[in-house]
Amino acid sequence: MDATTFAIAFLGGLIPALFWLWFWLREDRARPEPYLLIAITFIAGMLVVPLALPLQKFACDLLQAGACYPAGDNLMTLWVIIEEVLKYTAALIVILWHREVDEPIDMVIYLIVIALGFAALENALFMFRPLGEGAFVETALFGSFRFLGATLLHVLASGTVGMALALAFYRPPLVRLAYATVGLFIAIVLHALFNFFIIDASGEATLGVFLFVWLGIIVLFLLFEKVKLIESAHTNSVPRS
Repeated sequence: MDATTFAIAFLGGLIPALFWLWFWLREDRARPEPYLLIAITFIAGMLVVPLALPLQKFACDLLQAGACYPAGDNLMTLWVIIEEVLKYTAALIVILWHREVDEPIDMVIYLIVIALGFAALENALFMFRPLGEGAFVETALFGSFRFLGATLLHVLASGTVGMALALAFYRPPLVRLAYATVGLFIAIVLHALFNFFIIDASGEATLGVFLFVWLGIIVLFLLFEKVKLIESAHTNSVPRS
């Protein structure tokens, strides 16, 4: 693959992810996060991809003797678990301990940033083959498909984990751990369901799967407002010196 094809594929994955990044950062306009931390977190999300690939290949060798496609339900589920656990682990290592993460909404924002970094590189990798074959129309359609579906699915899944952490932000450590575990489980289920249904979907069925993701995003939006109320209530309850 030549450098031009590589650059086009990379930008094809990066630019849509940056659009969604801009879109979601608007939810934290009151107290925006430092751009440097956002950039570091986004890059960390991208770096999860090369960590996930060998683990997914190992899962393929383990469950299907190296025949990765078509992937059975067990293999697809294990792939999803690997991706979601690695994204959450990357967030824990890179950013969630930082002193700038000082309000509930930050948990959701940084998990979404991790997801978008992951989606950016993943989408680029998916575009390499059709671009290399000169299938430009197929590449454009595929990019649009992932922009409205798979990328938002990653946002929804990781955002669910972030939302669980946000809702338990002011609770004791064991409660936060329980919330995080439940959030991660829900994220895995949502991601797995999307994969199961999208594989064989066509026409109206595909639209139905996308609608499932879009409804989830609407719920995520509504929960953003709930998180903002939690922070507001906490701020008002803290005695002023």
